[in-house]
Amino acid sequence: MNVITIFKALSNETRLNILKWLKEPGKHFVSTHCDVEKDGVCVGLIEKKAGLSQSTISQYLSLLQQAGLITMERSGQWTYCKLNEKTIKEWIAMLRHELI
Repeated sequence: MNVITIFKALSNETRLNILKWLKEPGKHFVSTHCDVEKDGVCVGLIEKKAGLSQSTISQYLSLLQQAGLITMERSGQWTYCKLNEKTIKEWIAMLRHELI
């Protein structure tokens, strides 16, 4: 876990919103080709919700993935994103230990 990469990933409002959306995907996304709770959220749905270009969202998701905050899995023509709760819990525990 690279703490600096995590802080960098969280320093952008849209990237932070993406994490919030992925926390409760059923509340924020509707998909006709997958179960967003079980399978994850298609990158295209995140693009639409954020209202940003595909290239910008790809960069944002790449940084979130590098930080370990999300997982991305390709299935056919779709790429699905999920919140990586394990890394987030470890990061919070580290912050508690180191800073509180």
